[in-house]
Amino acid sequence: MTHFIPRRMFSYAAACVLSLTSLGASASYEKPGEGVKVRPSYPIAMEERVLGEIAIAGLKELGYDVKTPSETEIPTMLLAVSYGDADYTVNLWEKLHASFYKRAGGDDTMVRVGDMVPGLVQGYMIDKKTAEAHNIRYITDMKKPEIAKLFDTDNDGKADLTGCNPGWGCELVIEHHLNAYDLNKSITHVRGSYTALIADTIARFNEGQPVFYYAWLPQWVGGILVEGRDVVWLEVPKTDLPDGDNQADTTYQGKNLGFAKDKVEAAINKAFAEENPALVKFLSQLRVSSEDISAENFKLHDGEDKIPDIQRHAKEWIAAHRQEFDGWLENARKAATVTDR
Repeated sequence: MTHFIPRRMFSYAAACVLSLTSLGASASYEKPGEGVKVRPSYPIAMEERVLGEIAIAGLKELGYDVKTPSETEIPTMLLAVSYGDADYTVNLWEKLHASFYKRAGGDDTMVRVGDMVPGLVQGYMIDKKTAEAHNIRYITDMKKPEIAKLFDTDNDGKADLTGCNPGWGCELVIEHHLNAYDLNKSITHVRGSYTALIADTIARFNEGQPVFYYAWLPQWVGGILVEGRDVVWLEVPKTDLPDGDNQADTTYQGKNLGFAKDKVEAAINKAFAEENPALVKFLSQLRVSSEDISAENFKLHDGEDKIPDIQRHAKEWIAAHRQEFDGWLENARKAATVTDR
């Protein structure tokens, strides 16, 4: 027996199916990362964490199941991404970490995208009062025993440079400079926990003593020891970098600081990147100004230095840049629609 289905009932049923299909497509479009687990890897340095938390917040809005980030030193972080033990990091300094990146596998195993914190600057600083009193402009002025003695904190006749954590990459450039400019007999590179060392350096400055330290911008220290008011950059006699790329731009405000101008990129496991175009597109657009990073880092120094604090800082930054952030998300969603997943 044949059953007749009224046309309007058929039309209603078809409309329901179409509606449900559209709803499913919409959900898929809004959250292209739904069902995908993502494992970030970040450095131990808390100053770099806010960028990572902004990235995590965006990826979660795209539907990704973002796991608790692993925290380790830069070389290990990049090895984890390369070998697939982690899926991405947003803490690759293009120039400073170039040797770590290459040794971890480089472009054969990873994809680099983005210009997340443009205009990074590094170099050596001393207090302005001592610089002007003794006409100190170059790091090689430390070869003069009477100049080195001004910055000698342990009475061995050598200037003590508050230096860089082992594993950050900057310690390799500093050690190279000490050899290249023949400064090993004049300068001691004091290494350890930069946070503790720079706290001692700031305390000495506040007591009116000369200070000599490695610095980078953006960084919270710049909000306390203010460039031009409290401290000045030292110049190097010529560009001389560990990798031999001596054509790199190492100038800042007319001074040769000896470190290549840098930027922060994302490094993504190559296989994971191929499967997740939305993640790649989002991270390729993410950008936070050096001024915003410095302001957030200053909050860390003021005691807002726990992960919940940094996550709140990230949410506040997103709220203040919501329109731009939403644009990044929309472009990421569009990127996912042009590939078959």
